[in-house]
Amino acid sequence: MKIGLFTDGLRELPFEAMLDWCAAHGIETIETGTGNFSDAPHCNLARLLESAAAREEFLSAIARRGLRLVALNCSGNLLDPDPLRRSSSQKVFRDTVYLAEKLGLNTVVTMSGCPGEPGEPGRFPNWVTCAWQPEFQPLIEWQWKESVEPFWREAGKVAADRGVLLAIEMHPGQAAHNTRTLLRLRAAGGAAVGANLDPSHLFWQGMDPLRVIGALGEAIFHVHAKDCRFDADEMALNGGLETRAAPPRAWEHCLPGEGHDENFWRDFTAALSRIGYAGTLSLEYAGPPAESRAGIHRAATLLHRVIRTDRKGGEPIAAVPKSVE
Repeated sequence: MKIGLFTDGLRELPFEAMLDWCAAHGIETIETGTGNFSDAPHCNLARLLESAAAREEFLSAIARRGLRLVALNCSGNLLDPDPLRRSSSQKVFRDTVYLAEKLGLNTVVTMSGCPGEPGEPGRFPNWVTCAWQPEFQPLIEWQWKESVEPFWREAGKVAADRGVLLAIEMHPGQAAHNTRTLLRLRAAGGAAVGANLDPSHLFWQGMDPLRVIGALGEAIFHVHAKDCRFDADEMALNGGLETRAAPPRAWEHCLPGEGHDENFWRDFTAALSRIGYAGTLSLEYAGPPAESRAGIHRAATLLHRVIRTDRKGGEPIAAVPKSVE
C-alpha cells in the first residue's frame, strides 16, 4: 500500500508548491478534486479536458517529484432533486470520468447522491434515517427504483466502457451510506461500481470498519485514511445522528491517530492486506489550513509506520521514506 493525499487538504498551497510539500513529507500518491463538493484547488477540469498539452504538463509536474496521480474526486449530490444543481453535478461527474480516461487513470471517487421525494421538482434531498413512520419505506423504495438505480445502471456502463472504476464513498446523507446500500448500488451499476472506504463515516454510524472490509472485499477500490473522535458527554446525551455542523457535537472528523490509536490503524491496514488491497491510503484532512501540514505529516508518519510492521511489531514489510522517519 502507498500513502497518498486528497489534495484539497492543502488547498492553501498552489499546485506545484503542494506537490513539493508532498514529495518532501512522505506522500507517495495524489488524489485531486475536480469539482462539486470540492472547490478543485489543484485541477482545472475544463482546461485538462480540452488540452492534451495541459494534461501532459499536469502529469509531468506530478511525476517529476516522484509522485503518482491515482484518483480524481468529484463527490457531489448526483441525484439532487433541484434540476439545475443535479445537472451541474452530473456534468462534473461525466467530465471527470472522461478526464480519467484521458489521463490513463482507473479510479474516480464520488458519492451515490440522495434524491428528494415524488412530485414536483424539489429543492432539498431527503435522507431517511429510520424505519418508521410508515411513509418512510415507500419513500426509500421510490428513491432507489426511480432515481438511484436508473442513474447508476447508466453510470456504471459509462465508466466500464472507459476502463474507469467508480469508488463510492459510503457517506451519511447519501443513498449508499453503509455496506448493505453500497452492495445494492453495486448490484445496479455492475462491476465498475465499488467502494471508497472511509472509516470516519462508519464509526459514528456504529459500524466496524474491519468487518466492513471483510464484507466488501474486492469491491473496495480506494481508501480514505480519515479518523473520527467522539465527545463522550455529547454522545451520551444526543447520540451519533448529529445534525450540528460544528462543535459542540457528538463526533468530529480528524486525521488517523487522533481518534483511534495506532493499533487500530495497524489492524485496519492488515485487514485491507487480507482482502488483497494494495492501493492507496489517501489521507483526507478537513480541519483549518493553519494546522494542515503538521497534521498531515504526523498522520503520514503513523501510516508509514503501521504498514511496515505487522500487528505484533514484527519485521518491516515496506520501507519508510527518509523524509518521514
